[in-house]
Amino acid sequence: MNTVRAAFLAVSAFALLGTAAHAETYEGVTAPVSAMTRDAVRAEARATAAAPDQNVTRGSRGPETVAVSQPRARVVAEAVRTAAAPDQNVSSGSRVNSTVISTLPNPVDVRAQSAAGSRL
Repeated sequence: MNTVRAAFLAVSAFALLGTAAHAETYEGVTAPVSAMTRDAVRAEARATAAAPDQNVTRGSRGPETVAVSQPRARVVAEAVRTAAAPDQNVSSGSRVNSTVISTLPNPVDVRAQSAAGSRL
């Protein structure tokens, strides 16, 4: 048991000597680098802390704005035409062994054609 202890101490001493040779030197804390002065940072922090509604969750300030890509009248007309389509809820798999082919004219198109025909 004496030899095991001696071997352990020898290995431990050798390991400590090996780490001491590779130790880094302490050069102190690095100097802070900033583009702003301390007073400018302090003023910005005070302004940010005093800003209204800084911790309010999204959506609690009212409706958010939405980017509009089409005129409202065009969107409404498209919605009315789609809602009036005769086969809007029917697909080829809706009925057994059937193929859906729309043969009915859309009522919105019929009204538009009759209105255009009456203007001539």
